[in-house]
Amino acid sequence: MATAVEAPPATVIEKIKLELALLDQISAEEKAGFVNLVERYLSLEMTSFGTRSSPQPMRSLCLTIIWPLFLAEAETKSLLDKLAVLKLNGGLGTTMGCTGPKSVIEVRDGLTFLDLIVKQIEHLNSTYGSEVPLVLMNSFNTHEDTLEIVRKYEGSKLDVMIFNQSQYPRICADDLMPWPAKGKTDKAGWYPPGHGDVFPALYNSGKLDELIAEGKEYVFIANSDNLGAIILKHLVDNGNEYCMEVTPKTLADVKGGTLIAYEGRVQLLEIAQVADEHVNEFKSIDKFKIFNTNNMWVSLKAIKRLVEADALKMEIIPNPKEVDGVKVLQLETAAGAAIRFFDKAIGVNVPRSRFLPVKATSDLLLVQSDLYTVEEGSVLRNPARKSAENPSVELGPEFKKVGNFLQRFKSIPSILNLDTLKVVGDVVFGKDIVLKGTVIVDALKEKLEIPDEAVIENKKVTPGPTYSDL
Repeated sequence: MATAVEAPPATVIEKIKLELALLDQISAEEKAGFVNLVERYLSLEMTSFGTRSSPQPMRSLCLTIIWPLFLAEAETKSLLDKLAVLKLNGGLGTTMGCTGPKSVIEVRDGLTFLDLIVKQIEHLNSTYGSEVPLVLMNSFNTHEDTLEIVRKYEGSKLDVMIFNQSQYPRICADDLMPWPAKGKTDKAGWYPPGHGDVFPALYNSGKLDELIAEGKEYVFIANSDNLGAIILKHLVDNGNEYCMEVTPKTLADVKGGTLIAYEGRVQLLEIAQVADEHVNEFKSIDKFKIFNTNNMWVSLKAIKRLVEADALKMEIIPNPKEVDGVKVLQLETAAGAAIRFFDKAIGVNVPRSRFLPVKATSDLLLVQSDLYTVEEGSVLRNPARKSAENPSVELGPEFKKVGNFLQRFKSIPSILNLDTLKVVGDVVFGKDIVLKGTVIVDALKEKLEIPDEAVIENKKVTPGPTYSDL
């Protein structure tokens, strides 16, 4: 949580404006948005919960849908024609050792994240005769690469729209001045200000008006899915301007944001906003049973209304960094925090199968394994998996980069009946291996190659290989 500091003199903001005026890399809208963000941050216009009272979970405004449900084909087409799918495509895969957009990491059968999304929407449009467009929000980090990548879809009937999120200057921590104004004008001097920027960036790009003119009413911000028409029907029928998909919380998700009822509105509560005395309460899966998946359904006309009124004042997330030996500050916002500004906002409790983040190679192992299958671009949970939870997978630093990860598996093991996997050290997995129960692989002292077709259940594996019971 932020601590109170005195607001700086107005001259500091005026100096920032003067410095920005000399920079020609960004638009007037971006400069105004950046100044607005800095002013709010410096005036401590930030929200924390739990300082006055214990946060309370939201119950009455969280819809539960019994899956699967089906609509008539004509009704489904009518609903889908009101929809656009927006993919947040500004992130790089640097944490997984990739140099380009994260969306081009190969997931299954030679298909990337972006390939799967395109296939999903193509399948929807082909099945129902609808015209759902794919909208990609790039950052300055991913834009050029994405332009090259989407050329492969030029023969597709899918309408792919592209726009860039805002480009803001990093702030020097010592004097709060924009770093590019001091000569740092290359990419290191700038940053994309978080996915909360999707709303003003969509508006400023002109794509928002374009979508509304095409008869689109809602945008689904996340990965596309053919179960979506059920949620969309509820929103259209009830006039809900914003819907956040939530899913049951497990012990692995205790830090994830949740929905609360606060001052008469639905709000997203993040752990950083919780007073210290209520943190354990926040982490309780008995009290707060759901968490935010970052899948959002939002009314396009509501976005337009709120952006034009400058009403989207999401909580600011200060992100201090050290870049090229300089301490800088990035001010960011999250799209989920916008829920409190929309009318009739709700949460919808969805199956965990709709929440499949890939933030590390351990997640990639799950997606590439027999836990999932791919049908028409949709990654589907294997019904043969008896446990509702995914296995816990912990891979050592040798597996951190995607290239190294792929080299260490001749083929991805079967993990359909795996509970826990922990791998440390220099390990190479052979082909057609089956892992069950709890498996610990310890090769800290010397290299370990696990032979082809090994079946390992509730064992600790050490070089040799040697197997001991757990």
